[in-house]
Amino acid sequence: MESKVWLLVVLGVWFQILTAPHGGVATADKNVGRKDFMDIESKFALRTPEDTAEDNCHLVPGVTESVANCQFNHSSKTFVVIHGWTVTGMYESWVPKLVTALYKREPDSNVIVVNWLSRAQQHYPVSAGYTKLVGKDVARFINWMEEEFNYPLDNVHLLGYSLGAHAAGVAGSLTNKKVNRITGLDPAGPNFEYAEAPSRLSPDDADFVDVLHTFTRGSPDRSIGIQKPVGHVDIYPNGGTFQPGCNIGEAIRVIAEKGLGDVDQLVKCSHERSIHLFIDSLLNEENPSKAYRCNSKEAFDKGLCLSCRKNRCNNLGYEINKVRAKRSSKMYLKTRSQMPYKVFHYQVKIHFSGTVPNTQTDQAFKISLFGTVAESENIAFTLPEVSSNKTYSFLIYTEVDIGELLMLKLQWESDSYFSWTDWWSSPGFSVGKIRVKAGETQKKVIFCSREKVSYLQKGKAPLVFVKCHDKSLNKRSG
Repeated sequence: MESKVWLLVVLGVWFQILTAPHGGVATADKNVGRKDFMDIESKFALRTPEDTAEDNCHLVPGVTESVANCQFNHSSKTFVVIHGWTVTGMYESWVPKLVTALYKREPDSNVIVVNWLSRAQQHYPVSAGYTKLVGKDVARFINWMEEEFNYPLDNVHLLGYSLGAHAAGVAGSLTNKKVNRITGLDPAGPNFEYAEAPSRLSPDDADFVDVLHTFTRGSPDRSIGIQKPVGHVDIYPNGGTFQPGCNIGEAIRVIAEKGLGDVDQLVKCSHERSIHLFIDSLLNEENPSKAYRCNSKEAFDKGLCLSCRKNRCNNLGYEINKVRAKRSSKMYLKTRSQMPYKVFHYQVKIHFSGTVPNTQTDQAFKISLFGTVAESENIAFTLPEVSSNKTYSFLIYTEVDIGELLMLKLQWESDSYFSWTDWWSSPGFSVGKIRVKAGETQKKVIFCSREKVSYLQKGKAPLVFVKCHDKSLNKRSG
Protein backbone atom coordinates (compact mmCIF):
# COMPACT_ATOMS: atom_id res chain seq x y z
CA MET A 1 0.00 0.00 0.00
CA GLU A 2 2.83 2.40 0.91
CA SER A 3 4.52 1.87 -2.47
CA LYS A 4 1.29 2.79 -4.29
CA VAL A 5 0.97 5.98 -2.23
CA TRP A 6 4.60 6.90 -3.01
CA LEU A 7 4.03 6.37 -6.72
CA LEU A 8 0.95 8.62 -6.60
CA VAL A 9 2.93 11.31 -4.74
CA VAL A 10 5.77 11.29 -7.28
CA LEU A 11 3.48 11.32 -10.28
CA GLY A 12 1.37 14.01 -8.64
CA VAL A 13 4.39 16.23 -8.18
CA TRP A 14 5.31 15.90 -11.83
CA PHE A 15 1.69 16.61 -12.68
CA GLN A 16 2.30 20.03 -11.13
CA ILE A 17 4.74 20.75 -13.92
CA LEU A 18 2.47 19.50 -16.64
CA THR A 19 -0.49 21.55 -15.36
CA ALA A 20 1.43 24.72 -14.55
CA PRO A 21 -0.05 28.00 -15.85
CA HIS A 22 0.84 28.95 -19.41
CA GLY A 23 2.06 32.44 -18.64
CA GLY A 24 5.62 33.65 -18.26
CA VAL A 25 7.43 34.69 -15.11
CA ALA A 26 7.98 38.25 -14.07
CA THR A 27 10.72 40.12 -15.89
CA ALA A 28 13.93 40.52 -13.89
CA ASP A 29 14.85 44.06 -13.04
CA LYS A 30 18.23 45.74 -13.34
CA ASN A 31 18.34 46.99 -9.73
CA VAL A 32 21.19 44.81 -8.53
CA GLY A 33 22.45 46.16 -5.21
CA ARG A 34 26.17 46.60 -4.60
CA LYS A 35 26.65 47.08 -0.87
CA ASP A 36 23.80 45.37 0.93
CA PHE A 37 24.04 41.60 0.61
CA MET A 38 21.90 40.70 3.62
CA ASP A 39 18.89 39.76 1.49
CA ILE A 40 20.78 37.21 -0.63
CA GLU A 41 19.21 33.86 0.24
CA SER A 42 21.13 31.65 -2.19
CA LYS A 43 24.31 30.09 -0.86
CA PHE A 44 27.54 29.63 -2.84
CA ALA A 45 29.55 26.57 -1.86
CA LEU A 46 33.04 26.14 -3.29
CA ARG A 47 33.41 22.39 -3.47
CA THR A 48 36.78 20.71 -3.68
CA PRO A 49 38.14 17.76 -5.71
CA GLU A 50 38.59 15.92 -2.40
CA ASP A 51 34.94 16.29 -1.40
CA THR A 52 32.63 16.87 -4.34
CA ALA A 53 29.46 15.93 -2.44
CA GLU A 54 29.40 18.36 0.49
CA ASP A 55 29.01 22.12 0.90
CA ASN A 56 31.85 22.53 3.38
CA CYS A 57 32.97 26.05 2.54
CA HIS A 58 30.83 29.00 1.42
CA LEU A 59 31.77 32.15 -0.43
CA VAL A 60 29.71 34.86 1.22
CA PRO A 61 29.02 38.04 -0.79
CA GLY A 62 30.30 41.03 1.19
CA VAL A 63 32.57 38.90 3.40
CA THR A 64 35.99 39.25 1.78
CA GLU A 65 37.79 36.77 4.02
CA SER A 66 35.40 33.95 3.00
CA VAL A 67 37.05 33.85 -0.42
CA ALA A 68 40.51 33.34 1.04
CA ASN A 69 39.23 30.89 3.64
CA CYS A 70 37.79 28.68 0.87
CA GLN A 71 41.07 28.94 -1.10
CA PHE A 72 39.43 30.37 -4.21
CA ASN A 73 41.81 30.23 -7.19
CA HIS A 74 41.81 33.75 -8.68
CA SER A 75 43.92 32.79 -11.68
CA SER A 76 41.72 29.96 -12.96
CA LYS A 77 38.26 29.58 -14.45
CA THR A 78 35.10 29.22 -12.39
CA PHE A 79 32.12 26.95 -12.96
CA VAL A 80 28.85 27.91 -11.29
CA VAL A 81 26.39 24.99 -11.07
CA ILE A 82 22.71 25.87 -10.55
CA HIS A 83 20.31 23.01 -9.77
CA GLY A 84 16.63 22.89 -10.71
CA TRP A 85 13.31 22.11 -9.06
CA THR A 86 13.46 19.37 -6.43
CA VAL A 87 10.89 17.01 -4.93
CA THR A 88 12.89 16.16 -1.82
CA GLY A 89 14.45 19.51 -0.92
CA MET A 90 17.89 17.90 -1.20
CA TYR A 91 20.59 17.87 -3.86
CA GLU A 92 20.08 15.24 -6.50
CA SER A 93 22.68 12.56 -7.22
CA TRP A 94 23.89 14.24 -10.42
CA VAL A 95 25.38 17.25 -8.57
CA PRO A 96 28.54 15.57 -7.17
CA LYS A 97 28.92 13.65 -10.45
CA LEU A 98 29.04 16.90 -12.42
CA VAL A 99 31.37 18.54 -9.88
CA THR A 100 33.73 15.55 -10.06
CA ALA A 101 33.76 15.58 -13.86
CA LEU A 102 34.49 19.34 -13.95
CA TYR A 103 37.45 18.92 -11.62
CA LYS A 104 38.77 15.95 -13.59
CA ARG A 105 38.73 18.05 -16.74
CA GLU A 106 39.89 21.32 -15.12
CA PRO A 107 41.83 20.39 -11.94
CA ASP A 108 42.77 24.00 -11.07
CA SER A 109 39.32 25.47 -11.52
CA ASN A 110 36.74 26.61 -8.97
CA VAL A 111 33.44 24.70 -8.95
CA ILE A 112 30.73 26.57 -7.07
CA VAL A 113 27.34 24.97 -6.35
CA VAL A 114 24.46 27.40 -5.85
CA ASN A 115 22.10 26.24 -3.10
CA TRP A 116 18.52 27.49 -3.58
CA LEU A 117 16.91 24.29 -2.30
CA SER A 118 14.39 26.00 0.00
CA ARG A 119 12.95 27.92 -2.94
CA ALA A 120 13.31 25.01 -5.36
CA GLN A 121 11.11 22.59 -3.36
CA GLN A 122 7.94 24.67 -3.54
CA HIS A 123 4.91 24.06 -5.76
CA TYR A 124 6.37 24.20 -9.29
CA PRO A 125 4.89 27.57 -10.38
CA VAL A 126 6.17 29.15 -7.14
CA SER A 127 9.69 27.77 -7.68
CA ALA A 128 9.56 28.91 -11.31
CA GLY A 129 8.83 32.43 -10.11
CA TYR A 130 11.80 32.26 -7.73
CA THR A 131 14.26 31.86 -10.62
CA LYS A 132 14.19 35.67 -10.94
CA LEU A 133 15.42 36.10 -7.36
CA VAL A 134 17.96 33.27 -7.63
CA GLY A 135 19.34 34.78 -10.83
CA LYS A 136 19.57 38.14 -9.08
CA ASP A 137 21.47 36.54 -6.18
CA VAL A 138 23.94 34.90 -8.57
CA ALA A 139 24.45 38.16 -10.49
CA ARG A 140 25.16 40.09 -7.30
CA PHE A 141 27.65 37.44 -6.23
CA ILE A 142 29.45 37.52 -9.60
CA ASN A 143 29.46 41.34 -9.68
CA TRP A 144 30.92 41.39 -6.17
CA MET A 145 33.70 39.00 -7.18
CA GLU A 146 34.50 41.16 -10.18
CA GLU A 147 34.43 44.47 -8.24
CA GLU A 148 36.08 43.29 -5.03
CA PHE A 149 38.79 41.04 -6.51
CA ASN A 150 38.91 42.17 -10.14
CA TYR A 151 38.01 38.61 -11.11
CA PRO A 152 37.50 38.49 -14.91
CA LEU A 153 34.02 37.40 -15.99
CA ASP A 154 35.62 35.90 -19.08
CA ASN A 155 36.58 33.07 -16.72
CA VAL A 156 32.99 32.39 -15.60
CA HIS A 157 30.89 29.52 -16.99
CA LEU A 158 27.37 29.06 -15.62
CA LEU A 159 25.74 25.62 -15.89
CA GLY A 160 22.03 25.54 -15.13
CA TYR A 161 19.68 22.53 -15.16
CA SER A 162 15.93 22.80 -15.72
CA LEU A 163 14.73 25.84 -13.72
CA GLY A 164 18.40 26.49 -12.94
CA ALA A 165 19.03 27.20 -16.61
CA HIS A 166 16.62 30.14 -16.50
CA ALA A 167 18.12 31.34 -13.21
CA ALA A 168 21.48 31.30 -15.02
CA GLY A 169 19.95 33.32 -17.85
CA VAL A 170 18.57 35.94 -15.46
CA ALA A 171 21.97 36.09 -13.73
CA GLY A 172 23.74 36.60 -17.03
CA SER A 173 21.41 39.43 -17.99
CA LEU A 174 22.13 41.27 -14.72
CA THR A 175 25.93 41.06 -14.45
CA ASN A 176 27.90 44.27 -15.02
CA LYS A 177 29.82 42.57 -17.81
CA LYS A 178 28.89 39.47 -19.78
CA VAL A 179 30.06 36.14 -18.43
CA ASN A 180 31.95 33.95 -20.85
CA ARG A 181 29.43 31.13 -21.22
CA ILE A 182 26.13 29.71 -20.06
CA THR A 183 25.21 26.09 -20.69
CA GLY A 184 21.50 25.33 -20.40
CA LEU A 185 20.85 21.70 -19.51
CA ASP A 186 17.29 21.01 -20.69
CA PRO A 187 15.87 24.36 -19.52
CA ALA A 188 12.41 24.00 -18.00
CA GLY A 189 9.44 24.42 -20.35
CA PRO A 190 6.29 25.18 -18.28
CA ASN A 191 6.00 28.92 -17.52
CA PHE A 192 8.95 29.69 -19.83
CA GLU A 193 8.06 28.47 -23.34
CA TYR A 194 6.24 31.73 -24.08
CA ALA A 195 8.09 33.98 -21.62
CA GLU A 196 9.94 37.11 -22.74
CA ALA A 197 13.73 36.87 -23.07
CA PRO A 198 14.62 38.86 -19.89
CA SER A 199 12.91 36.28 -17.65
CA ARG A 200 14.35 33.12 -19.23
CA LEU A 201 17.57 31.89 -20.78
CA SER A 202 18.38 33.68 -24.05
CA PRO A 203 21.40 34.23 -26.34
CA ASP A 204 21.93 37.73 -24.90
CA ASP A 205 22.78 36.43 -21.43
CA ALA A 206 26.44 35.53 -22.09
CA ASP A 207 29.14 35.80 -24.74
CA PHE A 208 28.11 32.28 -25.72
CA VAL A 209 25.03 30.25 -24.79
CA ASP A 210 24.71 26.56 -25.65
CA VAL A 211 21.68 24.46 -24.82
CA LEU A 212 20.91 20.73 -24.66
CA HIS A 213 17.23 19.82 -25.15
CA THR A 214 16.51 16.24 -24.05
CA PHE A 215 12.85 16.09 -22.94
CA THR A 216 10.66 18.27 -25.17
CA ARG A 217 7.80 15.84 -25.45
CA GLY A 218 4.18 16.93 -25.93
CA SER A 219 2.63 20.30 -26.71
CA PRO A 220 4.89 23.34 -26.15
CA ASP A 221 3.02 24.55 -23.05
CA ARG A 222 3.15 21.10 -21.41
CA SER A 223 6.68 20.00 -22.32
CA ILE A 224 9.01 19.34 -19.35
CA GLY A 225 11.92 20.91 -21.27
CA ILE A 226 11.63 24.08 -23.33
CA GLN A 227 11.13 23.32 -27.02
CA LYS A 228 12.17 26.53 -28.74
CA PRO A 229 15.83 27.41 -29.25
CA VAL A 230 17.08 29.78 -26.56
CA GLY A 231 20.85 29.83 -27.19
CA HIS A 232 23.42 30.47 -29.89
CA VAL A 233 23.57 26.69 -30.45
CA ASP A 234 20.65 24.47 -29.45
CA ILE A 235 21.26 20.72 -29.63
CA TYR A 236 18.42 18.18 -29.67
CA PRO A 237 19.85 14.69 -28.97
CA ASN A 238 17.66 11.96 -30.48
CA GLY A 239 15.27 14.66 -31.64
CA GLY A 240 15.01 16.08 -28.13
CA THR A 241 11.73 14.37 -27.31
CA PHE A 242 12.82 11.21 -25.52
CA GLN A 243 16.14 9.53 -24.77
CA PRO A 244 17.25 5.90 -25.30
CA GLY A 245 16.84 3.78 -22.18
CA CYS A 246 14.14 6.06 -20.75
CA ASN A 247 11.09 4.34 -22.22
CA ILE A 248 8.10 3.09 -20.26
CA GLY A 249 9.10 -0.55 -20.78
CA GLU A 250 12.46 0.15 -19.14
CA ALA A 251 10.69 1.91 -16.27
CA ILE A 252 8.42 -1.10 -15.67
CA ARG A 253 11.42 -3.45 -15.73
CA VAL A 254 13.35 -1.37 -13.18
CA ILE A 255 10.30 -1.08 -10.91
CA ALA A 256 9.87 -4.86 -11.06
CA GLU A 257 13.52 -5.39 -10.15
CA LYS A 258 14.20 -2.59 -7.67
CA GLY A 259 10.81 -1.42 -6.44
CA LEU A 260 9.44 2.11 -6.43
CA GLY A 261 12.37 3.80 -4.70
CA ASP A 262 13.71 5.34 -7.87
CA VAL A 263 10.44 6.19 -9.60
CA ASP A 264 11.16 9.93 -9.57
CA GLN A 265 14.49 9.23 -11.29
CA LEU A 266 12.71 7.23 -13.98
CA VAL A 267 10.23 10.03 -14.54
CA LYS A 268 13.13 12.47 -14.95
CA CYS A 269 15.31 10.13 -17.00
CA SER A 270 15.16 12.02 -20.30
CA HIS A 271 15.17 15.42 -18.58
CA GLU A 272 18.32 14.61 -16.62
CA ARG A 273 20.05 13.00 -19.60
CA SER A 274 21.17 16.52 -20.58
CA ILE A 275 23.45 16.58 -17.53
CA HIS A 276 24.94 13.16 -18.19
CA LEU A 277 25.61 14.04 -21.82
CA PHE A 278 27.59 17.05 -20.61
CA ILE A 279 29.42 14.94 -18.02
CA ASP A 280 30.27 12.51 -20.83
CA SER A 281 31.79 15.36 -22.83
CA LEU A 282 34.00 16.27 -19.87
CA LEU A 283 35.24 12.74 -19.25
CA ASN A 284 35.62 11.55 -22.86
CA GLU A 285 37.40 14.50 -24.44
CA GLU A 286 39.16 12.30 -26.98
CA ASN A 287 35.89 11.40 -28.71
CA PRO A 288 33.32 14.19 -28.48
CA SER A 289 29.84 13.49 -29.80
CA LYS A 290 29.08 15.44 -32.96
CA ALA A 291 25.80 17.20 -33.72
CA TYR A 292 24.58 18.44 -37.10
CA ARG A 293 22.58 21.51 -38.05
CA CYS A 294 19.21 20.66 -39.55
CA ASN A 295 15.83 22.31 -40.12
CA SER A 296 13.88 19.44 -38.58
CA LYS A 297 14.13 16.08 -36.86
CA GLU A 298 12.44 14.47 -39.87
CA ALA A 299 15.10 15.76 -42.29
CA PHE A 300 17.84 14.59 -39.93
CA ASP A 301 16.34 11.10 -39.74
CA LYS A 302 16.57 10.91 -43.53
CA GLY A 303 20.30 11.52 -43.29
CA LEU A 304 20.05 14.85 -45.13
CA CYS A 305 22.02 16.95 -42.65
CA LEU A 306 25.41 15.30 -42.12
CA SER A 307 27.43 18.19 -43.53
CA CYS A 308 30.21 19.95 -41.62
CA ARG A 309 30.66 22.75 -44.16
CA LYS A 310 30.21 26.34 -42.93
CA ASN A 311 29.87 25.35 -39.26
CA ARG A 312 27.02 22.91 -39.95
CA CYS A 313 28.37 20.45 -37.38
CA ASN A 314 29.67 20.97 -33.87
CA ASN A 315 30.81 19.12 -30.77
CA LEU A 316 28.28 18.47 -28.05
CA GLY A 317 29.18 19.65 -24.56
CA TYR A 318 32.32 21.14 -23.10
CA GLU A 319 34.43 21.33 -26.26
CA ILE A 320 31.73 22.97 -28.38
CA ASN A 321 32.94 25.44 -30.99
CA LYS A 322 31.59 28.84 -29.98
CA VAL A 323 29.77 29.71 -33.19
CA ARG A 324 27.53 32.75 -32.89
CA ALA A 325 25.17 33.00 -35.84
CA LYS A 326 22.53 35.70 -36.33
CA ARG A 327 19.86 33.22 -35.28
CA SER A 328 19.93 30.10 -33.14
CA SER A 329 21.25 26.95 -34.80
CA LYS A 330 19.14 23.83 -34.17
CA MET A 331 21.36 20.76 -34.23
CA TYR A 332 20.65 17.04 -33.95
CA LEU A 333 22.45 13.77 -33.22
CA LYS A 334 21.79 10.21 -32.11
CA THR A 335 23.24 8.74 -28.92
CA ARG A 336 23.52 5.45 -27.09
CA SER A 337 21.44 4.67 -23.99
CA GLN A 338 24.42 4.88 -21.64
CA MET A 339 27.84 6.47 -21.29
CA PRO A 340 29.86 6.85 -23.45
CA TYR A 341 26.98 8.21 -25.52
CA LYS A 342 28.84 8.80 -28.77
CA VAL A 343 27.70 7.07 -31.96
CA PHE A 344 28.80 7.25 -35.60
CA HIS A 345 26.29 8.59 -38.13
CA TYR A 346 25.87 7.50 -41.76
CA GLN A 347 23.62 8.62 -44.56
CA VAL A 348 22.67 5.78 -46.90
CA LYS A 349 21.12 6.39 -50.33
CA ILE A 350 19.66 3.44 -52.27
CA HIS A 351 18.03 3.45 -55.69
CA PHE A 352 15.48 0.71 -56.33
CA SER A 353 14.64 -0.17 -59.94
CA GLY A 354 12.61 -2.85 -61.68
CA THR A 355 8.93 -3.66 -61.99
CA VAL A 356 6.86 -4.40 -58.90
CA PRO A 357 3.05 -4.79 -58.91
CA ASN A 358 2.37 -2.57 -55.87
CA THR A 359 4.15 -0.04 -53.68
CA GLN A 360 5.32 -1.72 -50.49
CA THR A 361 4.62 0.27 -47.28
CA ASP A 362 6.46 0.19 -43.93
CA GLN A 363 9.14 -2.20 -45.08
CA ALA A 364 11.76 -3.51 -42.66
CA PHE A 365 15.40 -3.88 -43.74
CA LYS A 366 18.72 -4.72 -42.16
CA ILE A 367 22.08 -3.32 -43.18
CA SER A 368 25.52 -4.48 -42.04
CA LEU A 369 28.65 -2.31 -42.30
CA PHE A 370 32.17 -3.73 -42.42
CA GLY A 371 35.24 -1.52 -41.98
CA THR A 372 38.98 -1.57 -41.44
CA VAL A 373 38.59 -1.59 -37.63
CA ALA A 374 35.34 -3.41 -36.84
CA GLU A 375 31.90 -4.23 -38.15
CA SER A 376 28.34 -3.38 -37.15
CA GLU A 377 25.86 -6.00 -38.28
CA ASN A 378 22.09 -6.17 -38.71
CA ILE A 379 21.25 -2.51 -38.16
CA ALA A 380 17.46 -2.39 -38.52
CA PHE A 381 15.69 0.40 -40.40
CA THR A 382 12.24 0.87 -41.90
CA LEU A 383 11.26 2.68 -45.08
CA PRO A 384 7.72 4.15 -45.08
CA GLU A 385 7.31 2.96 -48.65
CA VAL A 386 9.30 1.17 -51.32
CA SER A 387 8.54 1.48 -55.01
CA SER A 388 10.50 1.11 -58.22
CA ASN A 389 12.65 3.79 -59.84
CA LYS A 390 13.02 5.84 -56.68
CA THR A 391 16.00 6.81 -54.52
CA TYR A 392 15.65 6.60 -50.75
CA SER A 393 17.82 8.37 -48.18
CA PHE A 394 17.93 7.37 -44.52
CA LEU A 395 20.11 7.69 -41.43
CA ILE A 396 21.75 4.81 -39.61
CA TYR A 397 24.27 4.87 -36.78
CA THR A 398 26.69 2.50 -35.10
CA GLU A 399 27.86 2.34 -31.51
CA VAL A 400 31.37 1.26 -32.51
CA ASP A 401 33.93 2.97 -34.70
CA ILE A 402 34.23 0.60 -37.66
CA GLY A 403 36.97 2.66 -39.35
CA GLU A 404 37.02 3.12 -43.10
CA LEU A 405 34.07 1.46 -44.84
CA LEU A 406 34.96 -1.54 -47.00
CA MET A 407 31.78 -3.56 -47.54
CA LEU A 408 28.09 -3.66 -46.70
CA LYS A 409 25.24 -6.15 -46.76
CA LEU A 410 21.60 -5.32 -47.38
CA GLN A 411 18.64 -7.54 -46.49
CA TRP A 412 14.89 -7.07 -46.99
CA GLU A 413 13.08 -8.76 -44.11
CA SER A 414 9.94 -10.85 -44.40
CA ASP A 415 6.67 -9.45 -43.14
CA SER A 416 5.84 -10.40 -39.57
CA TYR A 417 2.51 -11.76 -40.76
CA PHE A 418 2.03 -14.65 -43.21
CA SER A 419 1.07 -13.70 -46.76
CA TRP A 420 -0.18 -16.27 -49.28
CA THR A 421 1.59 -14.31 -52.02
CA ASP A 422 4.91 -15.04 -50.34
CA TRP A 423 4.19 -18.76 -50.81
CA TRP A 424 4.85 -18.68 -54.54
CA SER A 425 6.46 -15.27 -55.13
CA SER A 426 8.53 -12.73 -53.31
CA PRO A 427 8.66 -9.01 -54.21
CA GLY A 428 12.03 -7.79 -55.35
CA PHE A 429 13.98 -4.87 -56.80
CA SER A 430 17.19 -4.38 -58.64
CA VAL A 431 19.65 -2.34 -56.61
CA GLY A 432 22.34 -0.46 -58.46
CA LYS A 433 24.80 1.57 -56.45
CA ILE A 434 24.54 2.40 -52.76
CA ARG A 435 25.99 5.72 -51.61
CA VAL A 436 27.15 6.14 -48.02
CA LYS A 437 28.36 9.30 -46.29
CA ALA A 438 30.03 9.13 -42.88
CA GLY A 439 29.11 12.13 -40.72
CA GLU A 440 32.09 11.96 -38.38
CA THR A 441 34.74 11.74 -41.15
CA GLN A 442 32.73 13.43 -43.94
CA LYS A 443 33.93 10.70 -46.32
CA LYS A 444 31.67 9.46 -49.12
CA VAL A 445 31.82 5.94 -50.54
CA ILE A 446 29.96 4.36 -53.45
CA PHE A 447 29.25 0.64 -53.22
CA CYS A 448 28.50 -1.71 -56.11
CA SER A 449 27.07 -5.21 -56.00
CA ARG A 450 29.63 -8.00 -55.74
CA GLU A 451 27.49 -10.08 -58.10
CA LYS A 452 26.57 -9.25 -61.68
CA VAL A 453 22.87 -9.46 -60.87
CA SER A 454 21.88 -7.43 -57.79
CA TYR A 455 18.30 -8.45 -57.20
CA LEU A 456 17.04 -7.82 -53.64
CA GLN A 457 14.10 -10.01 -52.61
CA LYS A 458 11.96 -9.86 -49.50
CA GLY A 459 12.86 -12.58 -47.02
CA LYS A 460 15.82 -13.83 -49.07
CA ALA A 461 19.57 -13.82 -48.46
CA PRO A 462 21.27 -10.40 -48.15
CA LEU A 463 23.06 -8.78 -51.07
CA VAL A 464 26.76 -7.99 -50.68
CA PHE A 465 28.18 -4.65 -51.87
CA VAL A 466 31.82 -3.63 -52.12
CA LYS A 467 33.51 -0.31 -52.87
CA CYS A 468 33.21 0.73 -56.51
CA HIS A 469 36.29 1.83 -58.41
CA ASP A 470 35.13 5.35 -59.22
CA LYS A 471 37.98 7.77 -59.86
CA SER A 472 35.69 10.80 -59.84
CA LEU A 473 34.37 10.07 -56.34
CA ASN A 474 37.12 11.90 -54.49
CA LYS A 475 36.54 15.04 -56.53
CA ARG A 476 32.85 15.05 -55.63
CA SER A 477 33.28 14.31 -51.92
CA GLY A 478 35.05 17.48 -50.98
